[in-house]
Amino acid sequence: MRKFMGLTKRNLLIYFKDRQSVIFSMLTSIIVLVLYLLFLKQSFVDAAESAMKGLEGLIDKKDIDTLANCVLLVGIIGSALITVPYNCLSTIVNDKENKIDYDISATPLKRWQIVLSYFSASTISAFIMSSVVLTLGLIILQSQGNLYISSVNMFYSYALAFLGSISATAFFMIVMFFFKTSSASGAFFGMLSAASGFVIGAYIPLSQFSNGIQTFCNLFPGTGVTILYRNTILNGLLDKINKDIGGVDNGEFVSSMKDAFTFKGALFGTELSPAQTIIYILAVLIICIIAMILIYPKVYKRK
Repeated sequence: MRKFMGLTKRNLLIYFKDRQSVIFSMLTSIIVLVLYLLFLKQSFVDAAESAMKGLEGLIDKKDIDTLANCVLLVGIIGSALITVPYNCLSTIVNDKENKIDYDISATPLKRWQIVLSYFSASTISAFIMSSVVLTLGLIILQSQGNLYISSVNMFYSYALAFLGSISATAFFMIVMFFFKTSSASGAFFGMLSAASGFVIGAYIPLSQFSNGIQTFCNLFPGTGVTILYRNTILNGLLDKINKDIGGVDNGEFVSSMKDAFTFKGALFGTELSPAQTIIYILAVLIICIIAMILIYPKVYKRK
């Protein structure tokens, strides 16, 4: 166990000691923030204002701004839960390219312990980074206005950070096994950074896409985790807005907001409840772990 912990610590230090790696792993989150400050916020606010026509006197303008800011926070967390695990797992490729895996395979550690050390380090790093982003985001937004998040949902937010970290790590470990050079994994990371914001709906809500594209995006566990985050962080605020409206619109405004910003995933035209989304993510996680166990011995043979 001590050797396993030592290898896990080594993989963690490789990621956190490389400041450039940490920054680049948050690149998509930074892009989401920049685009939000430039034009995304206004587009989110405009969408809300167009849905609240006739209700302007009942809905606090500050709540609309908070709603848009929470959508931003969810997008930043969701993108971090994709790019951070991938970046940390690049250690697998670097070790293979630099023949460090020769030395690791010569140790008394079993192959499952070696792969688990990479898996654990990536999960821990993703959980730490996403938790830091979540904590800072909630503190900043709460200082600007009440988010109406219950203590239960607060705890649930951190549980989602762990679920997102472990599911993304399991998914990307399979991808990483097939890269032989760091340049190849780096090129894929560039494409991943560009596409992840669209896949999780950080740039454009998934509701704006066709059923086929929504299904494709929702196949990835990171999209489901992001949807769960919207429900967890935004539901309290939407309930408060609905209470302010007082039933005048029969809940149409809140319903339209949930449809517009995608509070439910959809697979093959069928909407998934939050519980079904969790079940799907866990199913993907189990499948990826099984695939990882079967593939790893074939690509990581003892020398």
